[in-house]
Amino acid sequence: MSEAGGGRGCGSSVPQRAPWSLVAAAAALCLVAATSVWTAGAAPMSREERQKLGNQVLEMFDHAYGNYMEHAYPADELMPLTCRGRVRGQEPSRGDVDDALGKFSLTLIDSLDTLVVLNKTKEFEDAVRKVLRDVNLDNDVVVSVFETNIRVLGGLLGGHSLAIMLKEKGEYMQWYNDELLQMAKQLGYKLLPAFNTTSGLPYPRINLKFGIRKPEARTGTETDTCTACAGTLILEFAALSRFTGATIFEEYARKALDFLWEKRQRSSNLVGVTINIHTGDWVRKDSGVGAGIDSYYEYLLKAYVLLGDDSFLERFNTHYDAIMRYISQPPLLLDVHIHKPMLNARTWMDALLAFFPGLQVLKGDIRPAIETHEMLYQVIKKHNFLPEAFTTDFRVHWAQHPLRPEFAESTYFLYKATGDPYYLEVGKTLIENLNKYARVPCGFAAMKDVRTGSHEDRMDSFFLAEMFKYLYLLFADKEDIIFDIEDYIFTTEAHLLPLWLSTTNQSISKKNTTSEYTELDDSNFDWTCPNTQILFPNDPLYAQSIREPLKNVVDKSCPRGIIRVREESFRSGAKPPLRARDFMATNPEHLEILKKMGVSLIHLKDGRVQLVQHAIQAASSIDAEDGLRFMQEMIELSSQQQKEQQLPPRAVQIVSHPFFGRVVLTAGPAQFGLDLSKHKETRGFVASSKPYNGCSELTNPEAVMGKIALIQRGQCMFAEKARNIQNAGAIGGIVIDDNEGSSSDTAPLFQMAGDGKDTDDIKIPMLFLFSKEGSIILDAIREYEEVEVLLSDKAKDRAAILKGKMIPSYIINSNPEMENEEQPSSENDSQNQSAEQITSSSQEVDLVDQESPEESSLNLQPESSSPTDTDNAASVSPSEQNSNPVENHETTSLDGECTDLDNQLQEQSETEEDSNPNVSWGKKVQPIDSILADWNEDIEAFEMMEKDEL
Repeated sequence: MSEAGGGRGCGSSVPQRAPWSLVAAAAALCLVAATSVWTAGAAPMSREERQKLGNQVLEMFDHAYGNYMEHAYPADELMPLTCRGRVRGQEPSRGDVDDALGKFSLTLIDSLDTLVVLNKTKEFEDAVRKVLRDVNLDNDVVVSVFETNIRVLGGLLGGHSLAIMLKEKGEYMQWYNDELLQMAKQLGYKLLPAFNTTSGLPYPRINLKFGIRKPEARTGTETDTCTACAGTLILEFAALSRFTGATIFEEYARKALDFLWEKRQRSSNLVGVTINIHTGDWVRKDSGVGAGIDSYYEYLLKAYVLLGDDSFLERFNTHYDAIMRYISQPPLLLDVHIHKPMLNARTWMDALLAFFPGLQVLKGDIRPAIETHEMLYQVIKKHNFLPEAFTTDFRVHWAQHPLRPEFAESTYFLYKATGDPYYLEVGKTLIENLNKYARVPCGFAAMKDVRTGSHEDRMDSFFLAEMFKYLYLLFADKEDIIFDIEDYIFTTEAHLLPLWLSTTNQSISKKNTTSEYTELDDSNFDWTCPNTQILFPNDPLYAQSIREPLKNVVDKSCPRGIIRVREESFRSGAKPPLRARDFMATNPEHLEILKKMGVSLIHLKDGRVQLVQHAIQAASSIDAEDGLRFMQEMIELSSQQQKEQQLPPRAVQIVSHPFFGRVVLTAGPAQFGLDLSKHKETRGFVASSKPYNGCSELTNPEAVMGKIALIQRGQCMFAEKARNIQNAGAIGGIVIDDNEGSSSDTAPLFQMAGDGKDTDDIKIPMLFLFSKEGSIILDAIREYEEVEVLLSDKAKDRAAILKGKMIPSYIINSNPEMENEEQPSSENDSQNQSAEQITSSSQEVDLVDQESPEESSLNLQPESSSPTDTDNAASVSPSEQNSNPVENHETTSLDGECTDLDNQLQEQSETEEDSNPNVSWGKKVQPIDSILADWNEDIEAFEMMEKDEL
């Protein structure tokens, strides 16, 4: 085992340079040896069951990787619902999310070292040859410096690290001569122009072919970047320098880290989310451990591990102390303001913070890691997946889930640190949910909405790079892995870098700049190893005792009980500050507290109550802080109450063969007709109406009688369409958008509004599909004639859908082993987004009533509008509450009508042309029969089973 890091000792005799085993979840200063302590806390899992689950992970990887190679390669990513590759410029732009795509076969490069970890050495050798033969790094594409570094540069370095390991073993890769390293060096030099700023912080984007600022580059005008974007470079850049001897990469990455450290807020020792790359001013002054900051903290600790530079550990410990002092509110981790760290910046958390329990394990701080991990697990058990963001009372804030691996990462580290079989059961749950809810014929599809179970045509490369790696290692024994994984450190993308780099090409000056800015308390945790007797007392139920109080935290949550109040308030015996949820305008005590906080209450003529805060009128600065927080909570509460009055998305699930409920489409609801959330779902075969627009009496009533009618948007009101198909005997209706190419992936969902008249006569359910989702049903009709769908408030369990029908059992149980027996196997996945990316992917809905497709005006009083010859739609647009600090002068209305508080974000599509590609980048568009080719044997087997049964 390689050695890195440093320490002064921890009671018993400890070597001056302690051995490092990040993969075995060593604490930041000492290896935590507690495996045997925990086994009594939960029933142990047998080796046979662990092997079975490990094999299941292997099969799942084959399903994802094989479908990428068959249907998408050489494109960057697979679109698993339409079974084709995603290529920049050929699909509607998704905004910042697409900055990870550079036409360099991203998923293949990101998966290289996963192949070796999963003992697929032959596939690894073939994949390396494909990368060397096909991948071009000189494309005219603007990419994210951050994403390209962690995914592509990290992937190439991870592949190189394991290629030379295999070559040394003498069986595989004997032909390899550092070709991946040379590609990594080429890419490193292409990224270096991004660092051409006065601060040393890199531009967030760069053109692979033309660099920065040139007219052809189409980039270089940005002024801001996220902290993680600038602070998550040191591992890959330092490894590149250590591998090649070219010190420039490590120098540039260190300079960026030094600047971020210097710009931290000195009184709180926290950093903000976004920073001006030229001036060093903080643009967003909220601070947390999630999106926009997360991997900056991770890389400080891991840079100390890999490079042995004490200053990185000192910086991490300083930040960690501030995190635990201000941000950590067990079991929650809530953003605060860097200048006023006792003031919460928001009342929701994002999914990226799920990595933090794993980092706490590496630090050696186990108790809060267990607490936060358990809270996250309870959220997952409620929603099947971790929503992209959720509130402090555990309601969905952003509903999508792009198959993120951070929770699996923390689960793995907690198991390796504790040996508690409870975490094996957690991993088993993750596997079951992925197979049951995300698995589709062409891979695994991201969840569009965890509440409805609808899918998104997306399978990010990080799914293969990280998820399968952590899940396999969770269940694997040491002998199941062909190399000693404890000789390597994981990057934030789970790529493997060898620890022996700590003693290779050490030409970088290790001047300790940390102590120039801060005084460190050596008597605390900065230089001592965790005392395992304190971390793990002689109580086999210790971990269980920590988890037990959190078992019902999601279902029986009370925000007041879990949001931190100032410690000094408790010590002084003062009452906790007034929370927005508790406020009553008729309570004299509450009005007195408002006055003390500088908040005035104004009764408006229309009966509403308005609140205005002037911080200068507060009794003290602490009261002013309380007032600011109260106003922000009131804004959040007002917005939340508004959103609760809206209808959530619905689901259209194709249940006929060969789909069997495995395709779920996101649908917009209607403000009229049968409410699917209150009544049983509607199930039936679909039929197209004639006329297709449904704007007059149907000429084919016999075709839609007892069926769900398909009608096209346009030319008349939605309610008129509904009445016409209802009169023809239809049991439901699906309106398909007439805007060709529209998709719920890129356009905001909306709910169909009435026509200003009484719509109580409409008794059937009505749902809306965009063109792309509607085409899936239309293509299925062309291929199979009879297509049966289920209209519901959320996707239904396949076992319930198929009850009483003979079908292959793996379709109900999602059992990959059974699936392998009945269908042919395939030929053979990013971690962090910037804060801007997370914002642009928000799925919170904000109701704007009565949008006409031909008119730009908005009528907020539908009952007063007169019928027109156009559709009337209530738009549901992505929105996000402003998380910036509330200004000194704040106003809000208790009924939630302050519409100027909403920050609407809309990404514009951008088309980029490829220059000189080495491989063909055309879309692999396939007919429905080709998409379903993998199921042909299943169908034949099903038919044979029917005959046998007869």
